[in-house]
Amino acid sequence: MLQLVVASLLSGSRNLGYTFCMLLTFEHGDVRELRLNRPPVNALTSELLSELRQAIEQAAQEGVRAVILSGLPGRFSGGLDVPLLLTLDEPAMSKLWRELYAVLEAIARSAVPVVAAITGHAPAGGTVLALFCDWRVMTQGDFKLGLNEVQVGIPLPPVILGGLRRLVGPRRAEYLGVSGVLISPEQALAQGLVDEVVPADEVVPRALAWCGKMLALPKEAMSLTRRKARKDLHELFESGMDAELTTVIANWWTPATQETLRGLVEKMKKKGA
Repeated sequence: MLQLVVASLLSGSRNLGYTFCMLLTFEHGDVRELRLNRPPVNALTSELLSELRQAIEQAAQEGVRAVILSGLPGRFSGGLDVPLLLTLDEPAMSKLWRELYAVLEAIARSAVPVVAAITGHAPAGGTVLALFCDWRVMTQGDFKLGLNEVQVGIPLPPVILGGLRRLVGPRRAEYLGVSGVLISPEQALAQGLVDEVVPADEVVPRALAWCGKMLALPKEAMSLTRRKARKDLHELFESGMDAELTTVIANWWTPATQETLRGLVEKMKKKGA
């Protein structure tokens, strides 16, 4: 599965012109759906992350009462665009990691509920986005998600490990984070990594239904309780972010990490030839 993900990222890295909108917006009454739209696998770049962050921050300001984050059929997000990232210099890589952290913080601190409608594969960065949402519904089928950063030579960043631990508990977080295993939707449901698994055509409708239940509650009571309940998630971003990001970015450039990533990319190039 790891090889399939990297192969998909390889194909995704060819489309670098960004001649299309990378984030589509659909209005469902008081709920706004933000759909990742960087075919074929919604691999994450600085540009896409920046666009997503701004859209999440603007939603509540524009009177939206809940947000759904969705993806393409069969592909929620393949995570960071590794082949493209390996071509970046240090300032560009620093920008990307900072944009990623900014998106996670925007989701964590959103004044309105954010639901992940996981429409397919969601390894690495795809799972990371979902960790910080209020609710996660995923499509049934032969799809995988999980935090496979360790398998590709990247130490799991503390903020991401903190989000994982909050969601699934310390013991399961240790196993999922250290092993880097990718798991099925049903396994993810059993381990608490997602909250619901449904047929593909029901993923967004189920996300909308969940939002509807939240919005039917007394607004002030729900919002205040939600804010208090998510305080520990907010606190992950309250101190030491500059130091953490410096370490995370430095880890990317270690010879061992670079060798592992380049080896995987070259292997996939040869297989795809």
